[in-house]
Amino acid sequence: MLKHSLLVLVAVGAVSVAVPFAAAQDSPPADQQSQPSQEHGGWHRGQQDPAQRTQELTKQLKLTSDQQTKVLDALQSAHTQMESLRQDTSLSQQDRRAKMMDIHKNTDSQIRGLLDSNQQKKWDEMQAKREQRMENHHPDAGSNPTPPPQQ
Repeated sequence: MLKHSLLVLVAVGAVSVAVPFAAAQDSPPADQQSQPSQEHGGWHRGQQDPAQRTQELTKQLKLTSDQQTKVLDALQSAHTQMESLRQDTSLSQQDRRAKMMDIHKNTDSQIRGLLDSNQQKKWDEMQAKREQRMENHHPDAGSNPTPPPQQ
């Protein structure tokens, strides 16, 4: 009986020491929690603030004030749709991801439509770079999956 009690006490102690370490590994560092990812244009690991994203695009694409207003509206709309989607627990993770990708594509198309031809060239370059980074980080998410090994 004493052995059993001692064993239980040691197990409880080990668990109480291990839980904080496990929780710390699951959560991102504090600086990543407060800052949305600047890489990938703010669409990866939490959506970037629409106003910040508009400012970045203004610098990169030299947006006019009229374009800034319309880009901000598009990004705010996408942000609202994404937030609603995140809170919708009725969808499977796969369906939710597909809808998020649709929102993202629609917003990209909407923004591209607001740009002049020079800005569109720059936008297309930015999108190509982003897609390349995405493929490098998620090789299985590419459009040409590698065939299974032959047996």
